[in-house]
Amino acid sequence: MKLYINLIIVLFLTSGITAQEQHELKKIKVFLLAGQSNMDGRAKASGLSKEDKLRLKNAQKNVTLFYNFDKGNPLDTIKVTKHIAKKFGADYLFGPELFFGIKMSEKYPEHQIILIKISKGGMSLYGAWNPNWSLEKATLIKEQNQPKLYEEFVNYSKKVLSKYDEKDYDICGMLWVQGESDSGKKGGLKPRESYQENLTNLIASIRSDFKYSKLPFLLFQVGHGKVIEAMQNVAKSDKNVVLIPQVQDKNSEFYFERNPPPIGHYKTAAMKKIGTYFFEFYEKKFTHINSIKK
Repeated sequence: MKLYINLIIVLFLTSGITAQEQHELKKIKVFLLAGQSNMDGRAKASGLSKEDKLRLKNAQKNVTLFYNFDKGNPLDTIKVTKHIAKKFGADYLFGPELFFGIKMSEKYPEHQIILIKISKGGMSLYGAWNPNWSLEKATLIKEQNQPKLYEEFVNYSKKVLSKYDEKDYDICGMLWVQGESDSGKKGGLKPRESYQENLTNLIASIRSDFKYSKLPFLLFQVGHGKVIEAMQNVAKSDKNVVLIPQVQDKNSEFYFERNPPPIGHYKTAAMKKIGTYFFEFYEKKFTHINSIKK
């Protein structure tokens, strides 16, 4: 009789652990995305193949994109403003989120996946994206009349997540595509020379504000000079930061074709690669559950 009771207790405890593990395995996967125009995306949706569109349709079953304060929609390309549409010759464009989301959906079809993205062209980390925003810094880089993007991003993301029980989701990582504005002449030397300090502070602030002390942070290399050096240094010094490199050698796997000047920005095939690399770099380094625990 005693053996029978012990067996029942063991089975009960085992079934409890299994249920908990199953809950962990089915948690909503949340990713944060932010940056300037190349995060916003200027790749033409018209360049997507039939296979791409079919993959996107399948991904829409379990991937939701919350973009620039909207209420959330199944993952899709974005209808852009008339100004941007005229410049790029297309009404619908996309950024890294599209193929990152597609790949995540294909790898985790049993999970709901939430992508929360705020992006705005031409905005710097020194000014609008700075967690320690000040009028002096914003004025120096001519962004004093622009929104405080870091504050808005955190508030928007928390509003989205407030609809869910904290036990039902994990914030799995953040994707960052920004650096061009801090690399330029606007604001002089300070934005580029302080980029490493500001990027380190951005990562620490995101982790603190969302209470994920080891939140993975994925960077895509943009900008030049001191800004690229800063990204490389931060990725070397923080084991939970990874940098996707970019080179000018057209034969390299890390070459990403842009539109010719003055339009610039990445073409459809290049943006597909960027989104795919974000997924692959994440999967390679950050899939262990302990790396994202609060």
